Amino acid sequence: MNATIRPLAQITEEATAILIREMGVVEAVRFLSQFRTGSGDYTKERGRWLDDLSLEQIVSGIKAQRQKPRRTQP
Repeated sequence: MNATIRPLAQITEEATAILIREMGVVEAVRFLSQFRTGSGDYTKERGRWLDDLSLEQIVSGIKAQRQKPRRTQP
């Protein structure tokens, strides 16, 4: 097997074209938008909102979120 490594830009262009062809522009954009690179330092920011919480508080918050009814798609 002889694998040729193509430039990432070429792969991205081809993959985007396939997504648009198979899913349509709107759904392809929705899919791709979840992979955008964020900004900032997540580790430092996470520390700002988690450092003052105990494990029990975090678990309680998770359980409270799980009990909320989920939104359904129309």
